[in-house]
Formats: sequence, structure tokens, C-alpha cells
Amino acid sequence: PDQPQPAQGAARLHQDPRCGLQFSFVHECIISLYILADIFKPYHIEFASIFAFATCGGFKGKTEIQVNCLSAPGENKTITATFGYPFRLNQASFHSAPNVNVCKVNWEKHVLIGDYSSSAQFYVTFAVLVFLYCIAALLLYVGYTNLYRDSRKLPMIDFIVTLVATFLWLVSSSAWAKALTDIKVATGHRIVEELDPCKSEVSCYFVSVTSMGSLNVSVIFGFLNMILWGGNAWFVYKETSLHSPSNTSASHGQGGVPPTSGM
Repeated sequence: PDQPQPAQGAARLHQDPRCGLQFSFVHECIISLYILADIFKPYHIEFASIFAFATCGGFKGKTEIQVNCLSAPGENKTITATFGYPFRLNQASFHSAPNVNVCKVNWEKHVLIGDYSSSAQFYVTFAVLVFLYCIAALLLYVGYTNLYRDSRKLPMIDFIVTLVATFLWLVSSSAWAKALTDIKVATGHRIVEELDPCKSEVSCYFVSVTSMGSLNVSVIFGFLNMILWGGNAWFVYKETSLHSPSNTSASHGQGGVPPTSGM
């Protein structure tokens, strides 16, 4: 008997060579994009690590306080404390204009409060090490792709390093975020309450502090690096022997032993 018309149309659709060419073209494009993403996957991590340590390590700022001498009311002077990476605030002393004696107080003996160098240096040092590792990984992926894919140890080492780096990005970014919060407090309005001359000898008013927007960006890039490394762990995992056996068994299961013909 004749087959229904829709089935014949479907058969012609599957047998149309043009459909096969279209599928082959799309399939090859997907494979090409996957290969490019696999080869150049250290690029986005490398750039993210650059922004992480550049926005933190290159910061310079200052906090300004207006001083009004009790012996000369109405005469206002400004003192400034300059600070920056690695944020040893307890070494950032106040300075007045050259050759200006502000209320007969030696302001250079008075400093900001706190030392946040450990968190800042840990964050920047780790970001630099990640950048160097990404360069080495990129050279390995591009120049020695076959060596990387044929080896069982290199993908496993890469996978372990990726997991460790993800964890350390979380730790360093969290520590730096907490330190940045304390730095904002130590260089803000509260500094007036901590200076001894401002408690008795002179009247002090907080004026301004340098915007720390770039430091906020450094924290964002820190957690962004953590997300990128965590996502990249999946691609590295697929190159290891932990993922290969499943593919091998699946291919054997699909290929299988040809069924025996029964009579």
C-alpha cells in the first residue's frame, strides 16, 4: 500500500542533500568555535587578573582635614595625609603646607590608623602569580597542544591548579574586600575623633578623601576571577582522565557488538 503523503515528505527532507550540507556547515562552525575557545581560554582569565592587581597596586590617595586654632578663631588651615598601596596607614603621617606652622602642632607625629598591607599584598601578589601562570598555560595550549592532550598528568595538574586558584581567589578577594572597608573607615570622618590634638588643642573638621572607585573595581575583578576560574574548571576537567573513561565507555556502548542474526 502507498505510504501517507506526510511520511513521504519527511523522507524527502531527510534525503535532501542540501539539508545535509546545512547541518554539516553549522556543525563545523560549532566545532571550530569550541576549539578556539578551548585553545584561547587563558586569555579572559589573564586580562581579568591584570585588572585585579593594576587597580589595586596603582592606587594613590589622600585625606584632608581642616584645622581651626583655638588661639586664632576664624583662621583655617588644611593638613593632609597621603596613603596608597600597600596601605600601611600607620606610616602615613599628616603634613601641612611648606613653612606653615599649623596651631603649633607637629602634625608629622600623627598618623592614620591601621595596617592593611597583608591583605593588599596577598591579593596583588596572587593576582600577579595568576597572570604569569596564564601566560605559561597559553604558551602550552597554543604551542604544545598535542603534548597537552596526549599527556595524562598535565591536564590533571592543570585541573588541580584551577581548583586551588578558584579557592584562593575567594580567600584573597574576601580578605581584600574586608580590608578595603576598614580603609574607608580609617581615612574617613572617624579620623578626626582619633587625632589627639583634635580632642583638646584645636578644632578639626573632615574635608575630603580621595575616591576609592578603582579599589571597588579591584574587589569586583577579584570575585569575577573566582567565577571565571570556577567555570574554567569544567573545561579543564573534561581534558583529564577523570572525564575520559565516561566518554570511552559511552562510545563502546553506542558502537557495541553487532547483534547476532537469528533464524
